[in-house]
Amino acid sequence: MTSEQTFDETLQTLSEASVTVHFDAFADIDWDNPGYAIDWSDPRWVLPDVDPLGRHPWYQALPLNRQIEIGIWRQANVCKVGRTFEEILIGGIMAFAITIPNGRPEFRYITHEATEECHHTQMFQEFVNRSGADVPGARRLFRQLGPFISLAGKFTPELFWTGVLAGEEPIDHIQKAYLRSGVELHPLIERIMQIHVAEEARHISFAHRYLHETVASFPPARRALLSLAFPIIMRVLCDVIVIPPKEMTAQLGIPRKVMREAFWGHPDSARQLRDVFADVRALAEDAGLMNPVSRRAWRLLGIDGPPSRYRSEPARRSAA
Repeated sequence: MTSEQTFDETLQTLSEASVTVHFDAFADIDWDNPGYAIDWSDPRWVLPDVDPLGRHPWYQALPLNRQIEIGIWRQANVCKVGRTFEEILIGGIMAFAITIPNGRPEFRYITHEATEECHHTQMFQEFVNRSGADVPGARRLFRQLGPFISLAGKFTPELFWTGVLAGEEPIDHIQKAYLRSGVELHPLIERIMQIHVAEEARHISFAHRYLHETVASFPPARRALLSLAFPIIMRVLCDVIVIPPKEMTAQLGIPRKVMREAFWGHPDSARQLRDVFADVRALAEDAGLMNPVSRRAWRLLGIDGPPSRYRSEPARRSAA
């Protein structure tokens, strides 16, 4: 069986999974359930220590009401950033779809993905609306450049799907850490995370397989350029997705020193940053995007480390 046949079978499997296991933002979340109401005195909104800000001593020393306030703002802002990222992703998917010839299974799968991402934008914005936190979302420059970034789906698809992974892997990693932590989460944000993680597994899988198949056909010079762009895109978009913007931290009175340490100056946070990219380091190794020069770039950017042995492998502390 050829590599192309294997790829096509993967796309068929992903497309069928999108039909049999999918979620609707309003049919699968009982928004008006009294148990889902957002109460600004509910301690379940306190950030756990799996969150970079939640583990910082400054945050942990705050009075409970301030921890809850910042926790709600943090969750709402992540949702608002997620909405913006998904909107850019949907635009890029449509730009990419235009280039797909008749008969190719990519078209069916990526339009399934776009449908699911539309539901995610509705889910995220509904949470923001009900939270009562007027969050800014992503950094202003990212919001302004969004429509132009989407064009990469047509003109430089390998960079576009690299960017997709750079945005999806960090939030997927942190949400899984929340769900695995054993901490009692508010049921509404827990349900949102469960839905997002379940569907993003397919989206991340496609981006991994697409890049693996595409890069194999690149001439050496083009592969070398992508090997350098790969870690840079990962690092830049991770910060865009994960770090709250200055408008939010200034309004909440979070000191700049705290933000520098939480993202990613503290040893535990620096380790979490490296852990986020274990899966994409494995992809880079398998796809021939790791070489002496690019490996140095991963290290300089603070996102080097052992590749994962399988998708979503929990961090290996002994290896670190």
